[in-house]
Amino acid sequence: MTDSNELYQAILTGNAKKAHATTQAAIEAGVAPMDLITASMVPAMDQVGRLFEEEEYFVPELLLAGRAMKSAMELLRPLMVASGQKMSARVVIGTVKGDLHDIGKNIVASMLEGSGFEVIDLGADVSPEAFVAAVEQRQPQFVCMSALLTVTMPAMKTTIDALMTAGLRNRVKVLIGGAPVTTEYAREIGADGYSENASTAVGLVRSLLAEA
Repeated sequence: MTDSNELYQAILTGNAKKAHATTQAAIEAGVAPMDLITASMVPAMDQVGRLFEEEEYFVPELLLAGRAMKSAMELLRPLMVASGQKMSARVVIGTVKGDLHDIGKNIVASMLEGSGFEVIDLGADVSPEAFVAAVEQRQPQFVCMSALLTVTMPAMKTTIDALMTAGLRNRVKVLIGGAPVTTEYAREIGADGYSENASTAVGLVRSLLAEA
């Protein structure tokens, strides 16, 4: 059986090639996909988050860890779908309409997926209608929106209003983030929460999921 520490270290050090090879070896050895996620991937991404908060890791390290995690998930996801296994919760994420910045959003998406959540990434410049369609079709528990520009922040409220108009607002928790976004703004537009970075975003999702 493959040592779970190998995958943990591969993700922690951002070694995508090693993460892929280790995951493949574990699958061939008969290790269950969810065991790999809970024993190696979630702890690794939690540690990445802690190192970021302690300023030992920075954005490049987060991106590399996320890439390594994705290389493992590419192998695990089809097996989980085939076996009917589900992640702990489903999250729709995207950068709002008019905003093309996606690095922060990508880091949050990677951290969430590596922490055991199913992530539907809508990309950047996502219209309110696209968020609504994703909620209707994919039925997530969470919608996460990012904005890096002050001028695109109003699109967050427009999206929340669109979810209300569609009768979907009460079905999801809406979380927002991005450089110009604040806790006060989250309250002002009726969001359920705000996070200033990827690590705290994961903690917020976990907290809200536990409350639910």
